[in-house]
This record gives sequence, C-alpha cells and structure tokens, in this order.
Amino acid sequence: MNTETQKKRIAVIGSGFSGLSAAAYAAKSGNEVHVFEKHNQPGGRARQFKTDEGYVFDMGPSWYWMHDIIEGFFTDFNCKAADFFSLVSLDPQFEMVFSKEKISVPEKNGDIRELFEKIEPGAARQYDKFMKSAQFKYEVGMKDFVTKPCYSWMEFISLKIAASALKLNLLSDFRKYVSGYFADPKLRSLMEFPVIFLGASPQHIPALYSLMNYGGYVLGTKYPMGGFYRLVTAMKEVAEKQGVTFHFNHEVKKLNIENGKVASITADGKEYEFDAVIASSDYHHTETLIPKSLRNYNNAYWKNRTFAPSCLIYYLGIKGKISHLKHHTLFFENELDNHIDCIYKNKKWPAKPLFYACCPSKTDPDVAPEDCENLFLLLPLAPGIHDEEDVREKYLAEMLERIENHTGERRLISRIEYKRSYCVSDFISDYNAYQGNAYGLSNTLSQTAVLKPKIRNRKISNLFYAGQLTVPGPGVPPSIISGKIVAAEVSKLKMK
Repeated sequence: MNTETQKKRIAVIGSGFSGLSAAAYAAKSGNEVHVFEKHNQPGGRARQFKTDEGYVFDMGPSWYWMHDIIEGFFTDFNCKAADFFSLVSLDPQFEMVFSKEKISVPEKNGDIRELFEKIEPGAARQYDKFMKSAQFKYEVGMKDFVTKPCYSWMEFISLKIAASALKLNLLSDFRKYVSGYFADPKLRSLMEFPVIFLGASPQHIPALYSLMNYGGYVLGTKYPMGGFYRLVTAMKEVAEKQGVTFHFNHEVKKLNIENGKVASITADGKEYEFDAVIASSDYHHTETLIPKSLRNYNNAYWKNRTFAPSCLIYYLGIKGKISHLKHHTLFFENELDNHIDCIYKNKKWPAKPLFYACCPSKTDPDVAPEDCENLFLLLPLAPGIHDEEDVREKYLAEMLERIENHTGERRLISRIEYKRSYCVSDFISDYNAYQGNAYGLSNTLSQTAVLKPKIRNRKISNLFYAGQLTVPGPGVPPSIISGKIVAAEVSKLKMK
C-alpha cells in the first residue's frame, strides 16, 4: 500500500470555518478525523447564542460575500448550500451614512452604476472599468492565487499567474488605485470600506484586493435565513457525513512531542494519540502548547506583525421597531483615516469613531421576538488596548445616539431589553486570540502569501496550521480555503 494514501488519524484543533473545512476535506480523503473544540458548540468566532427573551445573535461574521467561493465547499462534497439553508439577496445591500447624507447601495449592478453616475458624472463608466479589472483579480486571485500552500514563491511561477502579474496590481496601494477611478470622496469611501477589515489602511493594502468589491457589490450581499450560524451547522453536517467526530468542551492544553512529531494531544485531562495535527486555533497560542525551541516563531516575531483590528461588539435586543434602519448600515460621519490611525498608529480608543450596525431582524423574523429588533453593533479597535466596561458603555451611548440621529428614533437606550458587550479581553479569553485580535493578520504586501506564517511547522513534521493567521488570510471564504489547503498537505504526509 502506498504510504502516502494510508489512512491517518488526524486531530483538528478548533471548529471555526478553517477547522470545519480542514476536517471535512481530510476525512473525505479517507482519514479518521477528530475535532477538539473548547466551547460547547462549533463555529469559533461565528458561534451563535439565544436569549431567554427570544433573540438569536450571530456572534461574529455577518457579511455573506463571495458566495460562489462558499458554494464551492459544498460542491466539493456533492451538495449545495441550498440543501441546508435559504440564501436571500439583500436590497439594498447596505447603507452608508455620511455627515450630511446617506447612500444606499442597491442589489442590482445596473442600479449601482446609475447611483455612481448620479453622484459623479462619468463614474458609471469608471465603475465598469474598475469592476472589469476587479473581476479579473477575483477570478485569478480567488481561484488560483489564494489556493497555494505558500511554501515558496516558485508556486506562483505559472503561465497564468505570471502573465497576470501586472493586472493583479500587487505593488499598487489600494487608495491610489481607487482615486485613479473616482474623485468624489463618498464614492472613494464606498470602494475603500471593504478592505478595512483586511486589517490595514487602504494606503497599505495592495490594489489586488479590489477583488473584494467585485465579490461583494457585483456578486451581491446575501443573508442565510436563520443567521450566519446556519453556514457553521451546514459545514459541520457535511464533515460528519464524511465521518468526522466532534469533541466539544475539550480544550487542547498540550501537544506532546516525541522524535520530532506530535505523538499525542492532551485535552480535557486525557491523552489522545494521532498521526497528524491541524491547528485551526490561534497560531500564536498553538505554539505556546509546544516547547519554545520547536516553535516556528518567537514572541518578537508576533510583536512585529501588523494585526487586523479587534473590535467592540454589542448584542442588543430592542423593544419596538427601528424605522429607517437597513440590514447593514455603515456609520461613516467621521474621518476614516483618523479612526484608522487610532488602530494602527496611536493604539487608542478613537475620539470620533466609525462603526457598523447589523439589524438582521429587518430580513429574518426568527432572530427577534415580534415587533422587536435584533441589533448588532461593531466598532473596530486596536488589538491589545484596555476595554473596561465603563469605556464600552460610553461608546454604546454614542453609537445609539448616532443611530437615533440617522433614523429619527428616540431613547433607544431605554428600549433595550437584552444587552451583552464583547471586546478585546473577550476575544482573548474565548479564542486565545493574540492581543484580542478579531480578524487575524493584516493583508499588507509584507504579510501576503509566502510572507505569512507558514502552514507547516518546520521542526515538527506532522503539525500544520490553518486559519486567519496563515494563508490565505482573514475572512470567511479565505478561512474555508485555508482548511482545504492544509487538508491537502496533510494528505501528502508520509507515514513511517
């Protein structure tokens, strides 16, 4: 029997999107796969919780973009997302609130063109040119570029990628790239906003990531009825159909190394032997489970990385409806760069913050009691800052006041019947997230592809890493791809 195709016993640490993906693909290859999750449910940052009052809150991701990439996961297992949940298109996709006006981005691409033309004469034609280039980047970037394990730059020397190098705009910064198409500051903000959660200022993100504009605006913003968690449970079901076993409330405390290999893991006070381990848990934390001499990276390395933001989140149950509030609303009344500087330069709470509001009860009646609203508020923050409760409450009051100014509602704070905050320290305690980051490493040019932390331990032959701190990077579709990449590499592992 070929040693490369021998059945392996594989442990996956963590059941976020990369862990679920890695487990499903590894099991599909004929391996025995066990997932160890510290919480009592799958999903990691994408967990869901329900309240006694009848609210259902997705804890993390809420933007269902690049749905074709997500659909690709299900296609690989001879099924489709529609087998598990109903996916609806949002119209408008979202609304962006500025200091003196607001812009709703419609569902249909033709209507978006008309919107751009109305704001800036000639912008419709520029929008077409921008999106044509973005589509090319999307098709090459998301189908070829991000699927590499990134051990070496040699992986990218293919005729297709080499011929596409200039068109991918890897060396152009996103801000200059956008300004080359549009003059109006509102249109520039519309085009820049998607890259904020890649973890850096648009000035430091490669123009390659205009692919996100295509994956969002052109392909459309979707919502899975029942909440984003429906994607989690669907992926778990797919994994279980491949034979994956899940162990909840099992936090992995140690990786036991013998002769340059992980021989076993210690979880819930017991040892479990495995042929290979895929850690979809926080990369930095995973390395604290092994001796310092065997780690890929030391503390100085992590300290010098640029991390994507952490965030302040509020989960609110509101009595009564909130008029004039869309499913997704971005509050951009203040200057973007000032907020970004507070995240990446000054490392402090922003004086004039931007924030995001998600009100899924506008689309889904099952996530809130009748005549009530499910409101999720998110304010990006610098990782590692202090997040005392009184500071959290101060920013909640400001966010609610701005929602009131936008909608005409009054005294929202008095209508709150459920409230839960979540911030930097919670990301640390729940996910062992380095400095409480929420989105992984920034996708700056110096932290792209081969320059990201490696998916394989250099000194431990059967230890692999998946998730938002390695390739391809942050976001739900990239995390799903990350799991697929790592599962394929584990399948190549030779047994001795």
